[in-house]
Amino acid sequence: MKPGRFNLYLIDFSWLPILPLLIVAVAAIVVLLVGVKVDDEDSEGLGWLSLSSLGVALVLSLGLLGQPREVTFAGAIALDGFTAFFYMVVLIAAGMTVLMSLDYVAELKLPGAEYYSLILFATLGMMLMAAAGDLIVIFLGLETMSVAVYALAGMARRDPKSGEAAMKYFLLGAFSTGFLLYGIALIYGATGTIKLDGISDALSSPPSSPLLLLGLGMLLIGFGFKVAAVPFHMWTPDVYEGAPTSITAFMAVGVKLGAFAGFLRIFLAHLGAVHAEWTWVMWAIAALTMTAGNLIALVQTNIKRMLAYSAIAHAGYILVAMTAGDAASGSAVLYYLLAYAFTNLGAFAVVIALGGRGEPHDMISDYRGLAGRHPAIAAAMAIFLLSLTGVPPLAGFVGKLDVFSAAIDAGYVWLVIIAALNSVISAYYYISVIVAMYMDEGGAVTAPLASRPALVAAIAIALAGTVLIGIYPQPYMAAATTAFNSSLPSSAPRHALVLRP
Repeated sequence: MKPGRFNLYLIDFSWLPILPLLIVAVAAIVVLLVGVKVDDEDSEGLGWLSLSSLGVALVLSLGLLGQPREVTFAGAIALDGFTAFFYMVVLIAAGMTVLMSLDYVAELKLPGAEYYSLILFATLGMMLMAAAGDLIVIFLGLETMSVAVYALAGMARRDPKSGEAAMKYFLLGAFSTGFLLYGIALIYGATGTIKLDGISDALSSPPSSPLLLLGLGMLLIGFGFKVAAVPFHMWTPDVYEGAPTSITAFMAVGVKLGAFAGFLRIFLAHLGAVHAEWTWVMWAIAALTMTAGNLIALVQTNIKRMLAYSAIAHAGYILVAMTAGDAASGSAVLYYLLAYAFTNLGAFAVVIALGGRGEPHDMISDYRGLAGRHPAIAAAMAIFLLSLTGVPPLAGFVGKLDVFSAAIDAGYVWLVIIAALNSVISAYYYISVIVAMYMDEGGAVTAPLASRPALVAAIAIALAGTVLIGIYPQPYMAAATTAFNSSLPSSAPRHALVLRP
C-alpha cells in the first residue's frame, strides 16, 4: 500500500491529494462552531480564520501541480492538473472575497459566522465540481455550492431586495437542478455508467441514441442556468443587484468557476466523441448570450446590474471557445476564467470601496468625478473596465484573443465575428463609466480607504493579476494548456489532443 493511502472495504482511498478539500470542509465547520461564541460585531477574527484556511488549502493545491492523472474514491474523484488549476483559482477567488468582506460584513451588520462558513461551504462545492470523476459528484458539488450561495444572497436580512434575490435564485436554481439531475439519469440510461471515464469509453464510437441526446440537452439547461447563459439568465440581474456586493462578486466569479469546471469536464474532456451533436446548439446559445448581455447592459443605470449583464456577455465569450470543442479551446477557457476572476473581483471591490458606511452608492451616476476625489480608486476601476472591454495589454484582451483564435482555428469564423462586434458594443457601457469618473462632476463621497486595509489589499491583488496576466501571459497559458490536457481520458478522440502552437 502506497504512503497516504488506506484500504476500506476493498476500495482504495487516496487522502493526501484531497487535503485541500478536507481543509476547506473542516474550516467551514470550525468557523460556524466558533462563531456561536462570537458577537457579530467582533466577527473579523472569523474572517481571518477563514482566510488562513483558504491559504493553507491553496499551498496544498500547489503540490498537486504536475502530478499524473489519478482517479480515486472508486472513480468518484479525478486528481489531475485540471483539478489543481481550478482548486487554486477558486481558492484565490474565495480568499479575495473574504478580504473584501472583512470590513463590509461589519458595515452591513451581517452575521459573521454564517457568512464566512457559507463562503467556505460554497468554495468546497466549487472544488468538488472541479475534482469530479462521475456525474453524481458533479451534482453534489453543484448543490453544495448552490445551497450556500442561495443563503448568502439573502444574508442582508434588513434589505428587502436581498430576500427577493435569495428567493428568486432558490426557486429558479431548484428548477434548473431538476433538469440537470434528469439529464444525468438519461445519460446513465444511454451509457450504463455515471463514471466520466466510462462514459468516454461508451462513446468511443459516436452513437445515435435519442436518450443520450435528450440527456445532453438536459445537462445544457442545468449548466446554462449556473453560468447565466441565455435564455437561462433571467435571475442574474435581480440577484446580483439584491445580494450584498461582496456576495455578488463571489457569484459573478466563484459560481462561474465551479459551473464551468463541471461544464468543461463533461462536455469538452469526456464528450468529444459526440461533439457534432451539441456544437450547433452551443453556437446558438453563445451568440444569443453575448448579444443579449451586451445590448441590455447598454441601458443600465445601476452598476451592479450593468456588471450582471456584463457577466452574461462574458459567459457567451467563454461558450464561443466551448463551441470549438478541442483542447485548444479548453485551455483558452481556463486562461479566460483566470483573467476574468481577477478583473471582475477587482471591479466589485471598487464598488464596495465607493459604498462604505452602509451606503451602497451603486448607481453609475455616483461615479461622476471620482477621479478628482479618489484618483487611485478611479484608476483601478478604469483598468478593470478596460480589461473587461478587451483593451491590450490587459488580461481581458489576451483572454479574448485566445478564445477567438481557438474558435477561428476550429472554423467558427462567423461566431467570432459576432463576438468581435459584441466586444465593440461592450466598449460603450464600460467606457461610459470611465467618462463619468474622469469627465463629469458630482457623485458620491467615498469612505476613506485608509481605514479599510483589507479592501485595499483585495483591489491591489486584483489589479496586479489583471496587469501581470495580460503583460506576461505565456506561463499562465502554458499552465492552462497542461491543466486541460491532463483532464482528457485515454479514450479521448485524437482531434481533442491537438495543441495550438
